Amino acid sequence: MTPFIIRDYGKRELGRLYFKKTKTEKGALNNLKFWIRGNKELMVALRAIGMPKRAQHYSAEEVTVIVYYLGEP
Repeated sequence: MTPFIIRDYGKRELGRLYFKKTKTEKGALNNLKFWIRGNKELMVALRAIGMPKRAQHYSAEEVTVIVYYLGEP
C-alpha cells in the first residue's frame, strides 16, 4: 500500500482516495463533503484556517486538518 502524502489535492481526487469503491468522482466528492459537513469540529477547524467555500482543491494545510479529524484515506 502506498503511504498517504500530505499535499494539495483536487477535491475530487481526495474524495476518490477516501471513497475508492464509489462509482463516480462526483459521488466520491459528495460523500467526502457529507463527512466533512457532518463533523462540526472539523468544519470549525477548516474555517479557522480560512478554507474558501468554492475552491476546487484542498491545500496541504486543509488536508492536514481533514486527515486529523477523519484519518488517512
